[in-house]
Amino acid sequence: MLVETERQRWPFVPLVGVGPLRFGMSRDQVVDQVAVTLGAGPEFETPGDWITFSDPNSFARPLTTYFSAAGGLACVAVDARHGPQVTLGHLSLVGQVPSKLEEEFSDHMSAQGLDEAIRYSQFGDLGTDALGVVLRAQRVGDVVLSRPVFVVREWADMVWDAWEGTIPMKEWHVYC
Repeated sequence: MLVETERQRWPFVPLVGVGPLRFGMSRDQVVDQVAVTLGAGPEFETPGDWITFSDPNSFARPLTTYFSAAGGLACVAVDARHGPQVTLGHLSLVGQVPSKLEEEFSDHMSAQGLDEAIRYSQFGDLGTDALGVVLRAQRVGDVVLSRPVFVVREWADMVWDAWEGTIPMKEWHVYC
């Protein structure tokens, strides 16, 4: 697992993108950008749907990206162990203890006047349509840490809902 100082820091711009990745980018643009910034390349992919990236030197899988039917980047899931640190203001969203992050995230949302926008998935993961993010939990050895999933505006409605939201079911089954 990466220690905090080894992680790249990527800002989250709600409903726009994560770090150098902007929603709507093509598969080729995403592959190129991840290769340049993380040194990772596609490991698993399905035509038109998703790509999991891996680091050829460590076999770590820092990101999984999902694409809309139109082919543009629509969703980014960041691995708790090996992903970059994604920030929202002063909050670090990746690799955190879920209960602590939930409290900090709720405080952040309240400060923005968005405390009514917080919802929970059927798996107990906190999410919000307003920002297009769900803070999933990922098992890392004997602990559970945060694995945030960020989505484009068109996918934000019910982002927290595993059954009726737009995040692919494959993502909801990762690390359950």
